[in-house]
Amino acid sequence: MSGRSLNASIQGEIPLILCIGRMPVKRVNWFTSLTALPKVRSDLRQENPKKFLLLKEIGVEIMGNVKRRYYMDIYLQDSVKGAKAPNMLNEEAAQEVAVFHKGIPEYRETPLVYLEDLSKELKVKGIYIKDESTRFGLKAFKGLGGTYAMFRILCRELGLDPKETEFLDFQKPEIKRKTAKITFVTATDGNHGKGVSWAAGLFGCRAYVFMPEGSSKSRAQAIRDAGPAEVEIRDTNYDKTVEFARTMSEENGWFLIQDTAWDGYEEVPWWIIQGYLTMAQEAVRQIERRNVRPTHVFLQAGVGAMAGTVAGYAANYYGEYCPVISLVEPEEAACFFLSAKQGDGGIHSTQGNPRTIMAGLNCGTPCKNIWPILRDGASGYFACPDFVAAHGMRTYAFPSGKDEKIISGESGASTLGLVSLLLKKEELLDVKEALGLDEDSEILLFNTEGDTDPDCYRRVVEEGAYPVPE
Repeated sequence: MSGRSLNASIQGEIPLILCIGRMPVKRVNWFTSLTALPKVRSDLRQENPKKFLLLKEIGVEIMGNVKRRYYMDIYLQDSVKGAKAPNMLNEEAAQEVAVFHKGIPEYRETPLVYLEDLSKELKVKGIYIKDESTRFGLKAFKGLGGTYAMFRILCRELGLDPKETEFLDFQKPEIKRKTAKITFVTATDGNHGKGVSWAAGLFGCRAYVFMPEGSSKSRAQAIRDAGPAEVEIRDTNYDKTVEFARTMSEENGWFLIQDTAWDGYEEVPWWIIQGYLTMAQEAVRQIERRNVRPTHVFLQAGVGAMAGTVAGYAANYYGEYCPVISLVEPEEAACFFLSAKQGDGGIHSTQGNPRTIMAGLNCGTPCKNIWPILRDGASGYFACPDFVAAHGMRTYAFPSGKDEKIISGESGASTLGLVSLLLKKEELLDVKEALGLDEDSEILLFNTEGDTDPDCYRRVVEEGAYPVPE
């Protein structure tokens, strides 16, 4: 590849990176329109005529005598293979998982919110938000994966048939005596650890949760408040913290319950991934009740477990009518973008200790189980500066017209922030058209968390931190 690296920063500039892949389900020849884009830098054009790198200025910020320009780097290609979703993410699997979750007394279906006035403002047919900020009282969807994976591990260890066992069976004294001797361990940026801590309390187990450097004390305390977990913030990045949790599990005989996978550790991550099927199934059924089939789905990705679940379920459920899938990541931890950009089909990791307000997405390596689904099925890979997430948080908090207010945290709001910018900024008009976003678009988003970091939420929503450059 010639020209500068896609994820390299020009000094004094903070890039917003976008990679567009599979041809969207659209009535126009989107790639023909892309070949005619103006101002394609010749030094960024690849040898393959069907792939382009573009550079777009999307804003300027002036601070005293310093002018900082913000750019969007764009990688375009007109073909990917299309998702080959495994059967473990199909409707039958989703129904089995939902039966388990509905047996938990705290289970409630979370709402699907139609932002009618924002849809009109942005000139699309509909924007629908699956709001996970109320799930199990944890302010995030992660409890779905933590509870189901813990349930499956306990069934395996206690010799129980998961198809014949329900949550209430674990309240029996003879089973509780056994679960009290079992300890789980995990690494987390916040919400996954909170889900594991909560699940450990439900099943009467013990748990240890390790967090990477830069994790907020309020997130750590929320994990302690959710259940019996002991919590420690380490001085390493996310990937190194995962390695530490793995070592602790091996040395102490604890059960690792991690939402990323590697060779020899695939089963438990699959159970976590399947746990999120309940959310995906709810969303599809709710949007169908509105006689709507989504044309576009934007998904936030850390290790990609949630994104892969939704993308895989959508591919199985909708088949040839699968919506256009795009991924959203922090620019400092854009491991899916990095892996897709390399073009060799393999997994690539980000380096260093990334800093971003999108704590739940601050992960350096894609989940091995999920990577093939998102590699072959996603159309867009967006690596976003923090102001994109902040813009989304404020858009939710101060809704258009009579739209419902939604409390959304940094990771949860990242997708709406990006969608809003794509649909509003003149500089991104050709990108919007390339994705097939128009007046007929029905867009589905997932608000994956509420105000899980209250201090950051206050700074962004009330004080206006991380403004969008004009």
